[in-house]
Amino acid sequence: MTDAAAIPTRSNAQWGAVLSMSLCVALLIASEFMPVSLLTPMAAGLGASEGATGQAISISGLFALAASLLITTAAGQFNRKLVLIALTALMLASLVMVAVAPNFTVLITARAILGICIGGFWALATAVMMRLVPPGEVPKALSIMYGGQAIAAAFAAPLGAYLGDIFGWRAVFWALTPLVALNLIWHLIALPSLPARGRQSFGVVIEVLRRPYFLRGLIAAMLSWGSAFTMFTYLRPFLEQVTGVNATLLSILLLVLGIAGFAGTWAAGRFVGEGFERLLKLPALVMGGVTLALIFTGSSPLATGILLAIWGAMNTALSVIFMTWMSQNVDDQPEAGGSLMVAAIQGSILLGAVIGGLLLDALSITATFAGAVALAVAAVALIGNGQRMLKPAN
Repeated sequence: MTDAAAIPTRSNAQWGAVLSMSLCVALLIASEFMPVSLLTPMAAGLGASEGATGQAISISGLFALAASLLITTAAGQFNRKLVLIALTALMLASLVMVAVAPNFTVLITARAILGICIGGFWALATAVMMRLVPPGEVPKALSIMYGGQAIAAAFAAPLGAYLGDIFGWRAVFWALTPLVALNLIWHLIALPSLPARGRQSFGVVIEVLRRPYFLRGLIAAMLSWGSAFTMFTYLRPFLEQVTGVNATLLSILLLVLGIAGFAGTWAAGRFVGEGFERLLKLPALVMGGVTLALIFTGSSPLATGILLAIWGAMNTALSVIFMTWMSQNVDDQPEAGGSLMVAAIQGSILLGAVIGGLLLDALSITATFAGAVALAVAAVALIGNGQRMLKPAN
């Protein structure tokens, strides 16, 4: 249960720490999904198929899933500030390994290390935000943190595609390393001491998972993110094969998608509040509809740009909507709830990359996008009006 004495007031809320966490989010997102914008040259450089190289994302998802479930137990009594610093250091090590990777095996190993960082950080992030700011400011803090996601979505993919075309894909990963090093220093300065609040056993995670309303929401989150990343992981092959883009237009379209994410983050921070359960199905509904529309209109660069802008805005809103739901419906066990949410999200990213890659290699990129649409339909059907995802009133 949240200790009232530990809740900061508005005057001493750690907004510098919130911004430090936001930068870490941006770098995590950039590191995790940079292979999306560099998929084709990475595959060529490592002598692997595009579908196989896409598994570099799925392997990070696999290890992120495991880390998210184990981090609160494994971290034990360690101060959460020290845990976050250690995880950021792991991200730095992973990027260096990717940049020098001589073969596919080293790449996969580096991505596994990154997955540990991703799973651990995200599992703790919402619970940390709930300790940094007053309860009423949590949606705002989350929207700022996910603003880091919007920044990464806006600039990482297009810059990665553009710079990778000029300097090579390895140079792109090298360029991220000084930014992560600076973020590591910022964590040391800005994050307050965050002592562990008792040792959490794995049984607490199981107890939270047994809550029917939370389990339904968890499955809905998996379907929503699974749909999104079945499409997003293989967006570059779609744009190259169906839209027929060159490197410059590819960068422009990815930039459009990313910049739209700022609008999604702003709208989510402003409008997610009371009655947010009605918004739970909106991301899957909109992004699934966009993916379906791309199948039929993807040959037009203009139509594709408009649709990707809509998709990008809703993609960043997705995180704020579901994490706000988690913070308000598992507020008695935020670390356990966060662990399960991150495990569900990373599991869906893993499955999305695997399923999408198999469909791409066995059938076509159209089949990959059709699989994403099917997952979105399932999410919307499960969520309904969102009432069954709310904890019972006391």
